[in-house]
Order: sequence, then structure tokens, then C-alpha cells
Amino acid sequence: MTVTSSSRTIGPFSVSPIGLGCMNLSHAYLPRPEPDQAERLLRHALDQGVDFFDTAALYGFGANEELLGRTIMDSRDKFVLASKCVLGGKDGQRGLDGSPEAIAATLENSLRRLNVEYIDLYYLHRLDPNVPIEESVGALTRAVEAGKIGAIGLSEMSAATLRRAHAVHPIAAMQTEYSPWTRNAEVAVLDACVELGVAFVAFSPVARGVLAGGVGPEGVPKGDIRGAMPRFQSPHFERNLELATQFKAIADQAGCTMAQLSIGWLLSRRPNIVVIPGTTSIAHLDENMATLTLELSAEVLAAVDALFTFQAVSGPRYPKSAQAQIDTETWPGEPLE
Repeated sequence: MTVTSSSRTIGPFSVSPIGLGCMNLSHAYLPRPEPDQAERLLRHALDQGVDFFDTAALYGFGANEELLGRTIMDSRDKFVLASKCVLGGKDGQRGLDGSPEAIAATLENSLRRLNVEYIDLYYLHRLDPNVPIEESVGALTRAVEAGKIGAIGLSEMSAATLRRAHAVHPIAAMQTEYSPWTRNAEVAVLDACVELGVAFVAFSPVARGVLAGGVGPEGVPKGDIRGAMPRFQSPHFERNLELATQFKAIADQAGCTMAQLSIGWLLSRRPNIVVIPGTTSIAHLDENMATLTLELSAEVLAAVDALFTFQAVSGPRYPKSAQAQIDTETWPGEPLE
């Protein structure tokens, strides 16, 4: 198959199958780029045809939205802009607040930081278990009616929650981690998205760098958020690096890079999938975008499937504290601690 460069649909918007996740320009992963490097990457992405940029109030506790606001908003008509609320920060700590009042306040701050009057796609970043999803979606429905956002999305939520939300207002996109080594979306929510006409936006499509060759035996820098994730800790990490080595062999045989194979595999799964790899490297961004002209045989795609069975990847994908903040389905027998 050829990974087509034709556009895919997110609600009323048409975008390239490959967008840009902007989180690691300001948040979570180390080392972080200097501001001028981050700005160059964003402008280069526009030049290369990236037309879907994803940020959130959480990222850098506002700094990521400010980065986009001062860098690319002079080209606002060239891309679809997405941001998120509910999962935020106070005094440097993560917290959930899905109340209508908090959502309205976060949206106003996002608009200010992004230097816009309108955000195309605004997600509930996580499900706040203390607030009915209907109330949170209701707050965003009012924002749509007020002309402050164009469409509503959900992130890291289940098929059941999606159905409840969609009954209040059409949901344009579900954003969830999805890659060959994280396939929870295949339990139920991917099918629900197809049924309801919802786009599926895959974050961490190269397994947080592991399936791009970006993480070696030395692991990640101290302070990097991945260091707290069980899959990056012994003994899981060593086992998962063995999988990455086998994955590289498949990519080498296919004549592509590891990142291209991971992204291409994802785009082959469903026509409603959009991927948002993040990077701080212009060269890696160009490599990712080149996937749009990549040809992958059915045999290569099947080899990826066979390598990454559910049981293959070692360890939970989140530590307990982060796992408690997500609503996604788990596989039978999946380790959660």
C-alpha cells in the first residue's frame, strides 16, 4: 500500500494525515529546545505543509500555547489549531477540573495565550471523574455557540464515554495514545469512532521515541516524564528495547526508517486516523512527513502486527497516578501497576 497524502477529516476540517504534536517543545520530554529552535521548527512545519497543530493548556503550563501564539498565528488561515482543557497545572502540579466554570476560564486563557479569538478544535484533555461528562461537554457546547471554538474533542476516553458525550454534542475527534506498542484503542474506541463519524487522532505514534530509534540503552534524561513510566524502567525497558531492535529490522527490510514504519502502519489501520508525532528536530519532521509517499507491503504491515501482540510489550504504559486520570479501555490481563 501507499500511504496517501490525501487529506483526512476532523469534524468540519480537512487536514493532512500527519500533523504536529507540540508538547515536547515546552513540556515533559528532555532536552527541550531553546525558544528560537522551537520557533524555527514550527515555521518549517508550516513550510512543509503541516496544517494541524496540537497544543494544550497543560503543556509548559501555558508556555506551549504562548509559543504558538507568538510564532505562527500570522499564518492562521493555513492550519487547523487544536488545544485542550480540564487537565491543567497549579503550582507546577497536574490536576483535573472538568467543571463548566474551570473549562470556561481555561478557554479564555488559551485564547489569550494563543493570540486568537477562535480555536478550531478544543478537547477535554481527560475525564474528570467528579464531573459528569455531559456537564463538561455542555460547557464546550456553549463555547461553540459563542463562536469561541469550532469543534469538540475528547482525549484518553473510552467508547462508553464517547457515546455519552456525543449524545450532548457531536464529537469531532478522539485523541488517544496509539502506536504498534500501545493498541488499547483497538479494544473498542476505534470502532466507536468509525460508527459515530469521529476522527481518531493518535498521539505518541512512535511509542514516545522508542519506535523512532530515539531512545537507547541509556534510557531517557533525568527529569524526563518517560522515566516515571514503567515501560521505561527495568526490567521492562530492556525487554522493550529488544522489540525495538526487531522492529528496526522490519523497517530496514522495508527500506524506510523506524518512525516512518510506525506512522505508516498507523495510517494503514483506518481512514479516519490522523497522527501527530512530536519532534524538536527539523530533520525528523521532514522524515515523518516523507511517510506520506511511503509504500508498505501487506507483508510488512503483517510483520508489525505479529511482533507487537498485546502480550509482547512489557509493563504498564502509565504510572499509577497517571493511569488514574485516564478513561481508556484496557486489554484483559493488561498490567496496570
